[in-house]
Amino acid sequence: MILKSIPSLFTVANLFLGIVAIILVFPENAKPEVAAMMVIIAMLMDGVDGRVARALNAQSEFGKELDSLSDVISFGVAPAFIMYSVAFQELTAAPAWIITALFPICGALRLARFNVVSGMPGYFIGLPIPAAGGVLATLALFHKDIAVPVLLVSTLVLAFLMVSTIKYPNFKKVGIPKNAIWVVPIIVVIAVILGILFPHHLSKIIFVPLVLYALYGLKKNVDRRLPGRKRKRRMKEAKLQEEAEHSA
Repeated sequence: MILKSIPSLFTVANLFLGIVAIILVFPENAKPEVAAMMVIIAMLMDGVDGRVARALNAQSEFGKELDSLSDVISFGVAPAFIMYSVAFQELTAAPAWIITALFPICGALRLARFNVVSGMPGYFIGLPIPAAGGVLATLALFHKDIAVPVLLVSTLVLAFLMVSTIKYPNFKKVGIPKNAIWVVPIIVVIAVILGILFPHHLSKIIFVPLVLYALYGLKKNVDRRLPGRKRKRRMKEAKLQEEAEHSA
């Protein structure tokens, strides 16, 4: 019974870090760099819990629902609060509040769709909320270098990508061997120590691969809509079909 509960402990840790991230951006704390790092570490927890569950054969509907509820807080509400606290507070209340609320709302819609609609093998449909939240939380750290209108548009684009039908590569199938489970706590502890020691620099470094992942899906979608790309894709599909018929 205890063994089956281990994946849920990582999920609860994910939720805890999301709540801590929100507390860290309160005016009396004002530590957005550390808050962003909490979101990044929560991403690690989110990536680990499913793999541990599969390795221990401890997957359950309870774990799935708990994971989704935790993700809304850690990767929806927390990043939106971080961005609002550092960049949107000086704006007119209505647009700032609406855009801040829209991000976790789209994240919740993305998770609800993920839970009820079967995706494509090897792909996510829409930008996963952990990636979107990671981009938004780390993007907020550049608020002194990026104009507020750009940050507003970026928040809206990330919200749109979550509820879009754009395909993103799914790396969750890369599992953890059961005999290597003991390594997971060590990795988590190292990540937490690095996050606490270097929250500012590490968060900005992690921003780069996250934003590239978000842009990858956007580029693939644009490529599919270009006439030349469509023609090449149809020719490739026809060629594969013809080869399949010949081999049959």
